[in-house]
Amino acid sequence: GDLNHLVSATMSGVTTCLRFPGQLNADLRKLAVNMVPFPRLHFFMAGFAPLTSRASQQYHVLSVPELTQQMFDAKNMMVACDPRHGCYLTAAAIFRGRMSMKEVDEQMLKMQNKNSSYFADWIPNNVKTAVCDIPPRGLTMSATFIGNNTAIQEPFKRTSEQFSAMFRRKAFLHWYTEEGMDEMEFTEAESNINDLVSEYQQYQDATADEQGEFEEDLVEEEV
Repeated sequence: GDLNHLVSATMSGVTTCLRFPGQLNADLRKLAVNMVPFPRLHFFMAGFAPLTSRASQQYHVLSVPELTQQMFDAKNMMVACDPRHGCYLTAAAIFRGRMSMKEVDEQMLKMQNKNSSYFADWIPNNVKTAVCDIPPRGLTMSATFIGNNTAIQEPFKRTSEQFSAMFRRKAFLHWYTEEGMDEMEFTEAESNINDLVSEYQQYQDATADEQGEFEEDLVEEEV
């Protein structure tokens, strides 16, 4: 498929509320405020639905439930990690096209209730929805998804492991030191990325711990 088209469709979806009128508009500042619960955890995974070839776009007519299902699907994410391995701290869904606001809210709520273990319940109202009336060219409706998921630590972990393996052997290091960089800068960068991974894991574990406590309370009540 056309990767550039995919990236542009997602970027267009994120900024659509700035450019077109809609039933529930949001600007980038509001999006940033809603999406970043902790200053360092500002790395998002994006998704787009429907993912079809450009030639067959006009033949695919999707409903709101199908769009909602697709945009939360791991296969629709544009980052090499599985959101099911983590939990959503926050999420935003931007729908485009002529659709019922009520149906969008119902489907989003249904999705959250059905997959409640994948959402941080200690952050209230952590899923935001926006609807824009104007669909992208060639589609009747679409949905763009932005998620702040703790599974984003996976690509950072991979990068850190690959870096560590090369740094141990001092591979390619001379190119940087010859330009005036210091070896300590690399050590500091590695430390920063590992701290970031630990912070994501901390909030992921907090969700898991709460889930465990909640299940224990239920068992005690039943007994």
